[in-house]
Amino acid sequence: MMHARRQLSLVVALAVAAGVSGCSDYRENASGSEPSQTADAFPNDSGGTIERFRTRDPSLAKFFDTAYGYVVFPKIAKGAAGVGAANGSGEVFEQGTLVGTSEVTQVTLGFQLGGQTYSQIVFFQDKSYMDVFKDGNLEFAANASAIAVESGAGATNDFNKGVAVFTMPRGGLMFEASIGGQKFSFSPLKR
Repeated sequence: MMHARRQLSLVVALAVAAGVSGCSDYRENASGSEPSQTADAFPNDSGGTIERFRTRDPSLAKFFDTAYGYVVFPKIAKGAAGVGAANGSGEVFEQGTLVGTSEVTQVTLGFQLGGQTYSQIVFFQDKSYMDVFKDGNLEFAANASAIAVESGAGATNDFNKGVAVFTMPRGGLMFEASIGGQKFSFSPLKR
């Protein structure tokens, strides 16, 4: 019976996550009254996402300037109904050059309800940390959390065990914002 409940919870969470991925992204219009659809409000490409992060927090320049590499996830969809699930695709840059793509998946347990979409950038301090990621061995501990991008966040934070993670909400509401349990895959570009 308990096994069936866990399976049902996982199915519900995946359904919520799938529904979230179909949600429209939005921002408030100039009058501040109600959200309006805009195609460029939340870019779905790495270049636009990087620009949005830099605009929100210019102090992130230190990470772009000093990190050996980084991976940009323009959109990660996350949903939960007891069990949480998240998924997103991104591009991997090594010393400023696009070298591959990545997928992020996450399953979390505990009190969670809701759905959200967000953008995420993971910075790697040096080649050894980048290699751990490229080998498919990067996974965040259950209690790991990301730094929410606000003005000055880059200036007051640094690498933790060779990695720095910044997120920016795109839409939705969720009572849980950790990155614990995220797993990554890496696929090099075909040359």
